[in-house]
Amino acid sequence: MSSAKVSKRPMTAGRAKKIAKNSLVHIILAILVVIWLFPIFWIIMTSLRGESGAYTAYFFPKELTFNNYKRLFTETTLLNFPRAFINTLIISVFSCLISTVFVLSVSYCMSRLRFRMRKAFMNLAMILGLFPAFMSMVAVYFILKAVGLTEGSGLRIALILIYSAGSGVGFYIAKGFFDTVPKSLSEAAILDGCNQFQVFYKIILPLSKPIVVYTILTAFLAPWLDFVFVRVIVGPKDKYWTVSLLLYNMLEKEFVNGWFTRWAAAAVIVSIPISILFVFMQKFYVDGLTGAVKG
Repeated sequence: MSSAKVSKRPMTAGRAKKIAKNSLVHIILAILVVIWLFPIFWIIMTSLRGESGAYTAYFFPKELTFNNYKRLFTETTLLNFPRAFINTLIISVFSCLISTVFVLSVSYCMSRLRFRMRKAFMNLAMILGLFPAFMSMVAVYFILKAVGLTEGSGLRIALILIYSAGSGVGFYIAKGFFDTVPKSLSEAAILDGCNQFQVFYKIILPLSKPIVVYTILTAFLAPWLDFVFVRVIVGPKDKYWTVSLLLYNMLEKEFVNGWFTRWAAAAVIVSIPISILFVFMQKFYVDGLTGAVKG
């Protein structure tokens, strides 16, 4: 009896220590979740606030209303949010499509093909990736101006070119994923009569859904969130503003008091397409991981 009781005590003590450790971890995680969600909750509460003004001494609004969302789409004389939203959506969708094709194509070439200057090109791409893109924005602006893309509807084309033309340089992540796909699959497909495009389209891409999803998400987020290039290329031409530039102008000194709650409403609306895209693409991401594990 005594030996059984002695052997049982260390197990009880160890279990209590494990429970205490797990409780501490969960408490820390809960605090981090609250800290992370607090700005989102604050933005949503501000967008539903019925009182005007940028600064208030209370967190919870005295009056909840959707009037800020309504005014955002109806009062468009000074700052036209619907037009900026459509501009951003057009630029982001076309940039996403072009960039995804460029990145995945270059990644496949670097992963599967062998040609002269391949390593030199990869090293050059890595060096160029170390420099921020906005370092070249002045030179890019004068190039676009020389070809007449800094006026009128050409501004949308200019922004699409900026976000997509050089995207192929960022091929390293996708290339690393393509390297994990067995080369024997490509070789077997070539022996069966497939060309390189058919191997890429019918063999590699179906097995690489996670990296395809990642590429689409990053290609869409870059133009959707960018501010620097839009500010330089578009400037004061408000007809071609994107949402990032419009949100910035809502916080200018002459607009901030009257537009602050509508700015919060616009911030909520801007996050919706990104959330929808992520939720929609997440299914393919999980399916791709499952297929990759099975293969």
